[in-house]
Amino acid sequence: MIKNILEYFEKTIIEKKDKIAVIDGERKITFAELSQVSFSVATAIKVNSNSSIKNPVAVFLPKSIESIISDIGIVYSGNAYMNLDVKTPLERISNILKLVQPLYVITDSRYSAKLKEIFSESQILDVDKLIKYQYNHAELLENLERVIDTDPLCLINTSGSTGTPKSVILNHRSFIDFTEWAMQATVWSENEIIGSLSPAVFDIYSFELCMLMAKSSTIVIIPDTWAAFPVKILQLLNEQHVTYLFWVPTIMVNIANMGLLDKISLPYIKMIWFAGEVFPTKQFNIWRKHLPDTTFVNMYGPIEITLDCTYYVVDREIPDNEPIPIGYPCRNTDILILDEENKLVGKNEPGELCVRGTSLAMGYYNNPEKTAAAFVQNPLNNAYPELIYRTGDIVFINNRNEIVFKGRKDSLIKHSGYRIELAEIEHVIVNTLKLVKNGCAVYDYQKKEIVFFYEAQEEFKVAELRKAIAKELPNYMIPTKYIYMQELPRNTNGKIDRLKLKDRINNG
Repeated sequence: MIKNILEYFEKTIIEKKDKIAVIDGERKITFAELSQVSFSVATAIKVNSNSSIKNPVAVFLPKSIESIISDIGIVYSGNAYMNLDVKTPLERISNILKLVQPLYVITDSRYSAKLKEIFSESQILDVDKLIKYQYNHAELLENLERVIDTDPLCLINTSGSTGTPKSVILNHRSFIDFTEWAMQATVWSENEIIGSLSPAVFDIYSFELCMLMAKSSTIVIIPDTWAAFPVKILQLLNEQHVTYLFWVPTIMVNIANMGLLDKISLPYIKMIWFAGEVFPTKQFNIWRKHLPDTTFVNMYGPIEITLDCTYYVVDREIPDNEPIPIGYPCRNTDILILDEENKLVGKNEPGELCVRGTSLAMGYYNNPEKTAAAFVQNPLNNAYPELIYRTGDIVFINNRNEIVFKGRKDSLIKHSGYRIELAEIEHVIVNTLKLVKNGCAVYDYQKKEIVFFYEAQEEFKVAELRKAIAKELPNYMIPTKYIYMQELPRNTNGKIDRLKLKDRINNG
């Protein structure tokens, strides 16, 4: 039995040492080279930390060969990596670091000065110096004997309602289970080439890293700045003979709407997974029409479930006006669909999707209250302790026994692939920045945009609001539309009436 994720990698670097592991623009690195510099990073961490293990180590680098080296090196040191987005406002990064208190932050000379404003200089490590350390592979393997499958592999930050993101802890076992499921449920060869578009802060990237280690898959890094240039992305896929994609649907919808698949064929793509948000069936069918021999898989799951907990291999025609099912539970995962009385629903009855199994995250780092609120005792089991995660997503089982997504139960949304607490946006604008008297963020699912209703002495110019908010929130969390109201509607409890605001959006 695999005990930690690096046991895959140890086999790969012996059998595939001369194969290209990562392609980053004009740069390439083989598995042998990747392992050696990762060993050096691990040794440097151990030397500086007196052999401490199971601690978070942050990485503040753009997705690159260096960030991949850092992540693998951190795992070899017996610790857990936490990737940070270099484009995120510094105040938000500071909040994350204060919450998690990582052992170190690995960066390079471009970002070290910025980090020194918010983090101890003695805990900032330069990756260019780390990769020059003399390593001892045998000592690292001996250290890894202490790392078991329930130890943390990584931390991934997700939106939090108080303005500070929650850091989800994911362990080796949950990634091993998902990786094993992926290799058995779909056809993975040892020659897959991954077109890696997701940011390093996404769980999709961590899965791509697992497939690099487990199946010697080559990762082709697609620059995140290319999202606005889909033609360049498609050309790169062909130039590098990319065979596999795991993307958030947003970019795929844009490509379909622009008619680019009529102009650029993708003959090498064998499998496409998509997750993070709903893929409109009309645009999906355009992709399927142009790539009839490609396997398409709809994945579903919040980050608290380690990537995804259900999947649907699209093996039938789906009309444009019907949603693509989220399918069936992944291996070693059980799905409970519960009504408001915590009873299992019947066919075609809506209920909240809840999950049990080893795929569950370990909780939120340094946040026992949020952990206890989200990971709760299975209400169907009173005999012994058994945690489930309540997703807040409403689903139903159709007549084909497929799980179908209906919508959100609360204010937690998926937008551009990111999981966002609308309450965090409200907190930052109203309480942190004090820009307005009161505000309410609502998501327009049809237009896929965040709408912010606000009370203030006078109406603001949108550009001024966006500029101010950008100092605290990343671009994907900044509302697209702003609606000024002299007074926000209230319900009988005196709270802002979100339903009325949602109706206003839906009714134009």
